[in-house]
Amino acid sequence: VLEWDTVTEHASGQARGLAQTLLNVPYGEGDGEKLDVYIPSTNSLDVPLVIYIHGGYWQFLSKEESGFMAVPLVHKGVVVVAVEYDIAPKGNMDLMVSQVRRSVVSVIQQYSHISGLYLCGHSAGAHLAAMVLSTDWSQYSITPQIKGAFLVSGIYDLLPILSTYVNEPLKMTEEVAIRNSPSKLVPQLKLSSSSCSVVVAVAEHDSPEFRKQSEEYYKTLEASGLNVTMEDVPNTDHFNIIEQLVDGEYHLTKLLLKMMGKS
Repeated sequence: VLEWDTVTEHASGQARGLAQTLLNVPYGEGDGEKLDVYIPSTNSLDVPLVIYIHGGYWQFLSKEESGFMAVPLVHKGVVVVAVEYDIAPKGNMDLMVSQVRRSVVSVIQQYSHISGLYLCGHSAGAHLAAMVLSTDWSQYSITPQIKGAFLVSGIYDLLPILSTYVNEPLKMTEEVAIRNSPSKLVPQLKLSSSSCSVVVAVAEHDSPEFRKQSEEYYKTLEASGLNVTMEDVPNTDHFNIIEQLVDGEYHLTKLLLKMMGKS
């Protein structure tokens, strides 16, 4: 993780030098409820925005090393937003899910002129992005129209985590795990995000559990009639599948740009 951390941190620093940045923009009242925004210098009215939600098993990493994908995307006229949320042990699962949902609402309120809203999440961040897609927006002030979502090497059923070391700082009960498992919330996703194009991506060398969860979640979404595709990315592992988004020629970067009409 440390080596990967260094790669993404370096690229995030590079992105801050390439783009106009708004750092530590609050989306709520909590200390950890902040956004970093990477803005292209363009006069175009066709400006899509992608929100990136970092991974780290809900207990590592931050927005500080989460701006790396801005390197190729800002160059193509895309706004990139990196979200901070309160990782464990400070934050629990219910809080993290609430925070990322509120961050999306805040972004829409601040950037209502964008041509489209997209999500990208990695690992635990893919779980949180899937939870955003599965939101009942009736209890929020706005209903975001999310055009596309990239769920990369994600976890969609939290129950297998309960008995592992990952849950030690999270302290999830079975009830908490069930209500925060996207695999259990597909009917709500269909209600809230039926027009969203979803890409479920998994690394060739991801662990069997990650691969199994991605394949099962993809099949469940497909069976529900949702617009979903599966990307099994060759020659990648759990970390470099996402860190390669610093490269404009990388398969997933090109796929994301194509989805946003920026290829």
